[in-house]
Amino acid sequence: MSFRDLDRPPLDAGALRAALTGPGRFWTEVVVTAETGSTNADVAAAARRGAPEGTVHTADVQTAGRGRLDRSWSSPPGSGVIVSVLLRPDAVPAARWVWLPLLVGLAVDATVHECGVESGLKWPNDVLVDGRKIAGILLERVETDLGPAAVIGVGLNVSLRRDELPVETATSLVLEGATETDRTIVLRAFLRNLEALYRAWSASGGDPAAGIRDSYVRRCVTIGATVRVTLSADEVVEGLATGLDEHGRILVDGRAISAGDITHLRLAR
Repeated sequence: MSFRDLDRPPLDAGALRAALTGPGRFWTEVVVTAETGSTNADVAAAARRGAPEGTVHTADVQTAGRGRLDRSWSSPPGSGVIVSVLLRPDAVPAARWVWLPLLVGLAVDATVHECGVESGLKWPNDVLVDGRKIAGILLERVETDLGPAAVIGVGLNVSLRRDELPVETATSLVLEGATETDRTIVLRAFLRNLEALYRAWSASGGDPAAGIRDSYVRRCVTIGATVRVTLSADEVVEGLATGLDEHGRILVDGRAISAGDITHLRLAR
């Protein structure tokens, strides 16, 4: 085994299952693979087969990962936390599912902080460190015989070195001097943070006023920044991002925007 392999050991499946699964626990199954095409695709397939809420799929490397807007996403083997989870928020009205990626963003942000790195949230799906992307989130709604399900994927850069960054505006826990870079420990922390936030959100019926909205606004570096929002090839909006509405939409000069490619032009001081 090379030094590089030693520097990036495989995920410890036994430790993850022992810490997260068992009678009465939220996480029902943790599937760990060395390589897969897409953990989101794996969880979506499991959902259609009737897998329960709390199913987790993670891998040391994925070869056909996707980000928002169908962008491709990949990273060297063992260099990041690649994980997808299955949620079935049956008690939450469908209109409030829009808060799920924001809730997951809060869980990732909290995990990065626990690793000793100061981060913030870029609406709607990224986690940043000083303007550099350290993590991304992708949510997909899947129709199943048990009802609609949410498949949420997260990619968090852990040990990427500078010469491995996909773009200059990316970063990793290692590059930011994190105090924790063991992927098994980082993944366990993320799943515990997500469980706590999701349980509280579900118990409130998905009410954004029950803490999620205020927490997100406090952690969101987009709010207070001058931004450019690309809505389509023919429509671009620029202005000051001032907050979120009750549907999780970003408010740019008073206009509520539900989806778009955001560029921060000038961050708040």
